[in-house]
Amino acid sequence: MLVYIHIPFCDSKCSYCAFNSYVDKFHLKKNYMKALQKQLAYELQRFQTKKESIETLFIGGGTPSTVSPQLYEEIFALLSPYLMKNAEITSEANPNSATKEWLAGMKKLGVNRISFGVQSFDKEKLKILARAHTPQMAIDAITHASDVGFYNISLDLIYATLGDTKDLLANDIQMALSLPINHISAYALMIEEGTAFANRPQMSYEQLSLTKWLFNEIQNHGFTQYEISNFGTYQSLHNLGYWQYKDYIGAGAGAVGKLGLTRLYPQTGIEAYINDPLHIRQESLTDEDKRLEKIFLGLRSIVGVEKNILNTQEQKRAKILLEEQKLELKENIFYNHNYLLADEIALFLNS
Repeated sequence: MLVYIHIPFCDSKCSYCAFNSYVDKFHLKKNYMKALQKQLAYELQRFQTKKESIETLFIGGGTPSTVSPQLYEEIFALLSPYLMKNAEITSEANPNSATKEWLAGMKKLGVNRISFGVQSFDKEKLKILARAHTPQMAIDAITHASDVGFYNISLDLIYATLGDTKDLLANDIQMALSLPINHISAYALMIEEGTAFANRPQMSYEQLSLTKWLFNEIQNHGFTQYEISNFGTYQSLHNLGYWQYKDYIGAGAGAVGKLGLTRLYPQTGIEAYINDPLHIRQESLTDEDKRLEKIFLGLRSIVGVEKNILNTQEQKRAKILLEEQKLELKENIFYNHNYLLADEIALFLNS
């Protein structure tokens, strides 16, 4: 089982960000963290969580590094008995707020993996994206994380941005890989409603040849691609857990959980969540929903798709893809090795 905790506080709002985050509600931090404890205690019971059964814990946002380690202490005390001895415990962080003291404090609590929202090492691109840090801040933050003892360190990069060139992206990769990291998440810029870029759709500009080059370049440096957006000499167990369709607690305003064939949605607004963290909407999934999701997730990751979940027509189409060498079949699992074609392959199988 997995646990995701959402921290919706941010010290700035990025131009592309559609996540549930707020820059003007820092005064609610303490009450929010208490509400998280209440929901987590409830979910541990709902999920019938056994001692040492939580495989991974992921603290995301928003910006988890805007909340002091002291405010996380009671949450870690609550979860500690349920965490496996070698559980992967990740926290996202932004370079401008992840001080060396914050990093040391989180490590003391038990966090053993840090994921930095870097996005680029180009100062002009960072301004366009409305990031609150400079390239040097990102370098310093990653160095500090290594200095305080973090071995598993990841960073995010954004591509498919208007103005991207091969030289710019090559510099981002070169700078990233000069730092003590073992994981990169590379995301194409998406224009979504409610963001500063919503009225500037031209800001997203993907050149497929450049995307292919970017993916190859990262892999040429020894980072294996294990999902369409993720590369590393280390593979995140939390990421893999989602693609393997494991159950997960989703705690916090705007989080999502899954238990069997039920999706769980806490309230989105911070105030509403604080007032009633146990007001959680449920959505029932069908066996067919689960089957289709497993196909979609499996094709875009190293998890693959079990042959026996495909119906007769889908298996016939899969055979065509095997003949065209677009899929590989090993031990009754279909694997897709070109993740950029994952959606098209899924549509073809289900057409």
